[in-house]
Amino acid sequence: MIILKTEEEVELIRISATLISSTLTEIAKVLKSGMTTLELDKLAAEYIADHGAIPSFLNYEGYPHNICTSVNDVVVHGMPNDKPLRDGDVISVDIGVIKNEFHGDHAYTFIIGETPKDIIDLVRITKECLYEGINYAVSDSYLTNISSAIQRHAEGNGYGVVREYVGHGLGRSMHEAPQVPNYGRRNEGIFMKENLVLAIEPMVNLGTKDIKVSKDGWTVRTADGKPSVHFEHDVCTKPGQALILSNYTSIEIAEKSNHNLNSSYY
Repeated sequence: MIILKTEEEVELIRISATLISSTLTEIAKVLKSGMTTLELDKLAAEYIADHGAIPSFLNYEGYPHNICTSVNDVVVHGMPNDKPLRDGDVISVDIGVIKNEFHGDHAYTFIIGETPKDIIDLVRITKECLYEGINYAVSDSYLTNISSAIQRHAEGNGYGVVREYVGHGLGRSMHEAPQVPNYGRRNEGIFMKENLVLAIEPMVNLGTKDIKVSKDGWTVRTADGKPSVHFEHDVCTKPGQALILSNYTSIEIAEKSNHNLNSSYY
């Protein structure tokens, strides 16, 4: 069932979403080669707790960590571990929190140090895909217009678009109806009304669109071992223009200020 939100509920989701934004900002300030993703998990857990919220991912269907850290060929659901990050790594950090009974859920991909131009381009195009989709997250429009815009921009640049994992509605539950695929035909299916809150999250691969799930049951990798990139925003449908509830601004400022990170894709 699709649940449209009141203005008060939209504001509560925005509070959760912007807490994630500030958590990702703290990670962007310190992220560097030599760190482990378990260190990032600990940093995020402490920051979220200090701000009166709970990690949405912890113990969700048995998931044992606070955040997801997907490195290089990991598409989504990468589990934090004690392996040091290296220069050239691309890492997507995906975080969910619940505060005031409402969830936020969004992600950002970082480049550590120097990496080849084709990977830098992948990060740039995937981020562009997110905003291409958001342009169509408006009321009185078809949801598949979001999906089509993402697919068109990604595949138009020669990349693979993951089919098996999709965006979703967001509210009192972390995963609500409707699903938001990153591929599809325009003007079909669900017709969106005002105050539908969505987590839009393109997952784009340098090579094939195909994926495989690791034996741990969580870690999703590209089938060809090439890198994947993941960006995610929480948005609310409004007439004419989507309202973005999460905020990349402080993350981007911290990313550009951290000399250990590569922001040359801007």
